[in-house]
Amino acid sequence: MISGLVSQLLNGLAGASTLFLLAAGLSLIFGVTRIVNFAHGSMYMLGLYLAYSLTERFGAGPLGFWGSVALAALAVAALGAAVEMLVLRRVYHAPELFQLLATFAVVLLLRDAALALWGPEDLLGPRAPGMKGAVEILGRAFPAYDLFLIAVGPAVLGLLWLILHRTRAGVLIRAATQDREMVGALGVNQAWLFTGIFALGSGLAALGGALQLPREPANLAIDLAVIGEAFVVVVVGGMGSITGAYLAALLIATVKALCYGIGTVTLFGVTVAFSKLTLVVEFLVMAAVLVWRPWGLLGRAQAVARGPGAVEPPLRPMGRAAGRWVWGLLLVLALVPLGAERFPYATVLLVDMLIAALFAASLHFIMGPGGMHSFGHAAYFGLGAYGAGLLLLRWQLPMELALALGPLLALGGAALFGWFAVRLAGVYLAMLTLAFAQIVWSVAFQWDDFTGGSNGLIGIWPSERLGSRAAWYWLTLALAAAGVWALRRMLFSPFGYAMRAARDAPLRAEATGIDVARVQWVAFMVAGLFCGLAGALFAFAKGSISPEAISVGRSIDGLVMVLLGGVQTLAGPVVGASVFVWLQDWVMRATEYWRALLGALVLLLVIAFPQGIVGGLLALGARLRDRVSPIQGSRT
Repeated sequence: MISGLVSQLLNGLAGASTLFLLAAGLSLIFGVTRIVNFAHGSMYMLGLYLAYSLTERFGAGPLGFWGSVALAALAVAALGAAVEMLVLRRVYHAPELFQLLATFAVVLLLRDAALALWGPEDLLGPRAPGMKGAVEILGRAFPAYDLFLIAVGPAVLGLLWLILHRTRAGVLIRAATQDREMVGALGVNQAWLFTGIFALGSGLAALGGALQLPREPANLAIDLAVIGEAFVVVVVGGMGSITGAYLAALLIATVKALCYGIGTVTLFGVTVAFSKLTLVVEFLVMAAVLVWRPWGLLGRAQAVARGPGAVEPPLRPMGRAAGRWVWGLLLVLALVPLGAERFPYATVLLVDMLIAALFAASLHFIMGPGGMHSFGHAAYFGLGAYGAGLLLLRWQLPMELALALGPLLALGGAALFGWFAVRLAGVYLAMLTLAFAQIVWSVAFQWDDFTGGSNGLIGIWPSERLGSRAAWYWLTLALAAAGVWALRRMLFSPFGYAMRAARDAPLRAEATGIDVARVQWVAFMVAGLFCGLAGALFAFAKGSISPEAISVGRSIDGLVMVLLGGVQTLAGPVVGASVFVWLQDWVMRATEYWRALLGALVLLLVIAFPQGIVGGLLALGARLRDRVSPIQGSRT
């Protein structure tokens, strides 16, 4: 037992070094540029792929292997610098969330680039020369290469400490993490500083990937898999703290290894499968740390202080002309099934758009007017879907009742998770929502007897009492439209004004008697309820539900929809969701490399419309009116 735990602990320490390399680069990039870089996982993936190709080219000898690892890290560092100069430098003045959207577009581009260069198969590299054997520890053989990886983490930590504390560049980096505007005022070229930090961070991520060459195969799904773990380490350690990132990597890797080593244990007649916690243990650790210490292990308390936010332009109710356009659009949508014989796919695509619009509107409710960024909104989408499916299949409730009651499970989840989340702010709040979403995903994925496990639930079809597919379409249209209308109405109620006051000036709002935490908690529950309704509609539209509905990818899709349309406009999420679903459907059928095409289109929209599609169109209309008004005035 002891030898097994020690062996698992050593495995965890080896993984901690790789995780630290990934997280250290991410922490440096965020600390200096304030960009939440979703493309960081892609740099790790490319480092692994490039190391594989270079060892195939130069051989697996000592010079070929270690030279390939170093060259892969350098090449990806150069790529990171190019991404910063060509893409991110153009969006530094855009809202932070649009910078996140730009990095997600880069993820799509780089994933399809890897698909074109290396194909879809997993690629396993050679073993490290001179480290192919094993060392006996407490009677168990432990790979020599893993012992080498255990030493890599402290070595890189020490090297980074020397760079940050004993060089002029390091002093500038540390100064930029504290006050980058002041660094710029002192005459430091911020552009080159940002480029250099992106190159260094990307190189560290690629080095971590390249060193994994003998341990795991290169595959196309590894980018999003590792970026979640990297965010967890950075947040648990404290944003911008390299030492904190190393301690967090050690903590998470150790807890995960011990859970796997303990396996299944029976305590007081209750069987606890600790091994199943390995899928979600890092998120459990993050949730516990953030609830106990909201700024991370070595972070600073003021990093999450609720200072005044940037005051947004006031929201305005819809005018009569816009209202007539909306009613006209709803009438057109209602008439679509009448032409279903000529366009049979139209109603299917429109149902997906309507569900996505409600999903995005519920996320926008807390992101835009609420000012609370959520990276785990798919949790409530999945809870609503599973709630409706379980009520229909397990308890044999009528479809209509299951559809009505299913979102209540999402409401309960939002009430529980939101109570903890609203105590935080900024990226810490966003990461805690991600942790809760991953916990929900893990339960759905592993509870085979109840949720169906990885296979999910099937046979969730609309009732025959609806009569036809057209009736289901009209029901979806009615519920989605009613949900979006209800969210809009709440924004112009006293509660909506209190929510926006809490976003723009939380201290002043509290001074006037508004309970900011309570208002934001209720907002979380409202958003969770309507998101759960979207999930329930999705389950009946597809006839099944699986853990994929709660995945990180689903939450990212929601963010993309909101940001694409415009986070500070009420019509933004509806337009963004519709455009995203249409683009995704069109490009998936148009080419095998649909992710790259979608990423390029998203990137073009981000650069051309940094305020989102609707926000950009409104700004363009305002400029045109300003140009026309002086001309009309001169004529009069």
